Amino acid sequence: MDKKINLLGLNKDSLRIYFSEIGENAFRANQLIKWIYQHGVTDFSNMTNLSLALRNELSDVAQINYPKIVSEQTSHDGTRKWLLAVDEQNHIETVFIPEKDRGTLCISSQVGCPLRCSFCATGKQGFNRNLSSAEIIGQLFVACQALGIYQHKQHLISNIVMMGMGEPLLNFQNVMAAINLMMDDHAFGISRKRITLSTAGLVPGIYKLAETSDVNLAISLHATNDELRNELVPINKTFPLEKLLAACKHYANVRPNRVITFEYVMLDGINDSEEEAHLLIQLLKGIPAKINIIPFNDFPASTYQCSNTIKIDKFRDVLIRAGLITVTRKTRGEDIDAACGQLIGNFIPYKLDQIASVKL
Repeated sequence: MDKKINLLGLNKDSLRIYFSEIGENAFRANQLIKWIYQHGVTDFSNMTNLSLALRNELSDVAQINYPKIVSEQTSHDGTRKWLLAVDEQNHIETVFIPEKDRGTLCISSQVGCPLRCSFCATGKQGFNRNLSSAEIIGQLFVACQALGIYQHKQHLISNIVMMGMGEPLLNFQNVMAAINLMMDDHAFGISRKRITLSTAGLVPGIYKLAETSDVNLAISLHATNDELRNELVPINKTFPLEKLLAACKHYANVRPNRVITFEYVMLDGINDSEEEAHLLIQLLKGIPAKINIIPFNDFPASTYQCSNTIKIDKFRDVLIRAGLITVTRKTRGEDIDAACGQLIGNFIPYKLDQIASVKL
């Protein structure tokens, strides 16, 4: 077994402690973070502003270990998806979505997902484990390598969305450690305004997030009543809409500079009527909200169909007339199964875990 400590994913404070413990100045933490995340250097011998003795010692006792690319697919629209190995048995998927004014990286937080949302391919695969902070930040690191960002010094990735495989708030500590590194000016220096965390509605996690971070919050809503949401998003049975919306109002009060995004997948004949749009308006009263309408993306064994364009447009127009900021998300990467709700990865799942087995 490799006993070298993996320095990837360690925050500045942890690295300062590490360097102090090996008799080095704490400021070495900033130098190391810059080498790894700003220059993409993983060989300690190439970190030339570290002493030769320190470089040799780090080579003996430490490593920069990150997920490895197993395969890569590129969509006709420029979307790129990587299948990444995080250990010998488990793989995750990470997606880069280029646009004219931004480049968005969709990052996974778990191997699989225990929440089993009925319209999502990931939930159908089961759940294995949480990702470490190194495996989360490592997805951004690998994307920078694959896109040639370190080589060409281009800023292709401007936005981060924690919307890949898994429920981020069920892996709170590791997700926040990775996000804090993303925002660190010595690392990637991404603005908190450009980082979005999406949750299916883990109410305790929303309260915790409100007290610890100022990133953007997105809620995977998809229904205006508990009966339907229990079917679509089973965690609703534990945290029904009343509790979820109370948590959202608390988040908005604590973070008054933030608009909460509510994601709403359009399922034909299920939740796509104009009546549902009016109910959604009432549901979100008092919350600074943006609605992200998501055309359903099909996957094998799915029992749902996407609403047609006419229904989607009518639903959107009802919300806009009520004064709600509303956008219809453009489907990207559908031809390589990289669109919203299609990420599967490749892993050996345990039996489907109950929500109580994964602690916040």
